[in-house]
Amino acid sequence: MATWANLGLQDSSSPLMEQLNFFHDHTILILIMTTTLIAYIMLMLFFNKFTNRYLLHGQTIEIIWTILPAVILMFIAFPSLRLLYLMDEINSPLITLKAIGHQWYWSYEYSNFLNLEFDSYMIPTNELNLNGFRLLDVDNRIILPFNNQIRILVTATDVLHSWTIPSLGVKIDATPGRLNQTNFLINQPGLFFGQCSEICGANHSFMPIVIESIPMNYFIKWIYSQTN
Repeated sequence: MATWANLGLQDSSSPLMEQLNFFHDHTILILIMTTTLIAYIMLMLFFNKFTNRYLLHGQTIEIIWTILPAVILMFIAFPSLRLLYLMDEINSPLITLKAIGHQWYWSYEYSNFLNLEFDSYMIPTNELNLNGFRLLDVDNRIILPFNNQIRILVTATDVLHSWTIPSLGVKIDATPGRLNQTNFLINQPGLFFGQCSEICGANHSFMPIVIESIPMNYFIKWIYSQTN
């Protein structure tokens, strides 16, 4: 089981991603129920021998099969719209991080602090430590405190990129000449991996993203060590 678990994505580590998982399960349940009902009706039509030569129309059943799908779609649409608005909401962020996409690496700037910026490159396989993550680890990780609202501003200098962390439910395009923003909250310490999700050239698959989530007191010590 451990091997199969390692082949999947990381577990959700933000309230938004948990809501996205709930919505996925909710939608799948509706799809399974609808598919089961239609399959049952089709089987009954195939195998029963009832016929009615004089049946030309049925107002009642036509009204039912017009209204029922609309009601089912509303059960999917309302939670979906709620999530869309939640993803766009910016809730008084404590820290603002700016991510800049290049061919083929990321640059980061901590907007709340002076002179705190760095480039983040993938560590080549031949330079990895024994416990490193191949094609996922970087030389400079993003350090952020957990249980705090984080705003991220994303742009690019050359072509389209996409800054993506699946376990946090964050995926935002990095567009040259445009500043996009979103927010997230990490609810536990740990390492969270992502990659550029926009085909941006020959080394598209070699510009990973790593966030290291730590307690606030350690984050303050890290900020102090970086700015002094």
